[in-house]
Amino acid sequence: MGKIAKGQKCSVVGCNAPAVRSLPTDKVVSAGLNVEGGRRAYLCQEHYKEYKRRTRKERRLEKWKFMG
Repeated sequence: MGKIAKGQKCSVVGCNAPAVRSLPTDKVVSAGLNVEGGRRAYLCQEHYKEYKRRTRKERRLEKWKFMG
């Protein structure tokens, strides 16, 4: 049983919502979200949506790089 299933809270400073996804902290920080904690950053639904929005261009470039 993982930490999210056990009720882990969102790692973003000031948010207390339950987490739905877990990502490496360095990727989340590079996207511009202010997180606290260790190796993994746990994000609630709202902050995960914001993370995806901020990294959309980078993900598209990575996809194009390998299509070729």
